[in-house]
Amino acid sequence: MSGTDRQKVVLGLSGGVDSSVAALRLREQGYEVHALYLDIGLGGAEAARETAEELGLPFYVRDISQQLEEQVCRPFYADYLAGRTPLPCAQCNRTVKFPALMALADELGAAYVATGHYARVSQGADGGPLLLRGRPANDQSYMLARLPRDMLGRVRFPLGDVEKMRTRAQAEASDLSAARRPDSMEICFIPDNDYAAWLDRRGGTPPPGKFVDLEGRVLGEHKGIHHYTLGQRRGLGISSTGRLFVAAIRPETNEVVLSHGEGLYASVVECTRLNWLGDTPLDGPRTVSVRLRHSKREDAARVFPLGDGQVELHMERPARAPTPGQLAVFYDGDMVLGSAWIQSSQP
Repeated sequence: MSGTDRQKVVLGLSGGVDSSVAALRLREQGYEVHALYLDIGLGGAEAARETAEELGLPFYVRDISQQLEEQVCRPFYADYLAGRTPLPCAQCNRTVKFPALMALADELGAAYVATGHYARVSQGADGGPLLLRGRPANDQSYMLARLPRDMLGRVRFPLGDVEKMRTRAQAEASDLSAARRPDSMEICFIPDNDYAAWLDRRGGTPPPGKFVDLEGRVLGEHKGIHHYTLGQRRGLGISSTGRLFVAAIRPETNEVVLSHGEGLYASVVECTRLNWLGDTPLDGPRTVSVRLRHSKREDAARVFPLGDGQVELHMERPARAPTPGQLAVFYDGDMVLGSAWIQSSQP
């Protein structure tokens, strides 16, 4: 980091309560904070600008709409058409958001970038950075597990040791306008949270097709495979004597397979594009705790490296509906060991 100012940091500022309090805490820690709003073409910079003015921070806006389209939106669209369920926020963090923050940091000579994520960075036994969980109530390490180690070395997460309730209380105590703004839970480029409608507006989405059972018998008609994900029960629009779940999506035949729970569980999960973050190499099988989706549930497993970024998870107990396109994130206690994209699974 020669030639950079170790007290200067570029913060991703949305104007929400998390990034606003992150700015406060960084300033309390003695950093010179520069605020960056990442514009995706849907407006919203006014809230971030207001917070920056309240805190007296230099404020910048960068248009990332083209990068978002290329790196996130197009793959998101392609994944749904291929019967996968993508995770755009994890993809965006690695390919768009953090690179944009680091580009401005390089321009300004800042050593670090920061966000309002609830996670931590520490130093590993090899001297390199480690990604750690945030507090259990609001840990966001799952969505950050695609960041490579060379990025993590420049990242600060000032909210990593606090809980959300304290964050909002600090915003209120500091009389920040962000304290009165609601949390945002949806994907940024789909503000109404209607994925299928967004996909339909882009055109070329699959037409309606057949619901079938595991034996291939037709059960009814579905609205298009992009409306469904593995394990889904609600919104199927089909009557049955028992609860039905999506057991498989077949884009090649435009079929959605339903079952009463059969075929949903997997003992082996195949993953690709490993991003290893541990401070010792994955040179053989390792016991881990794994999250297979963005939830608090974790399961014990053994991870086997297969080479070329491929790994295989052998679950201690069968996992429900490991979903292609989602992320498998591996933990050892609080340490994030790495992540890989779920590709397929076996009973």
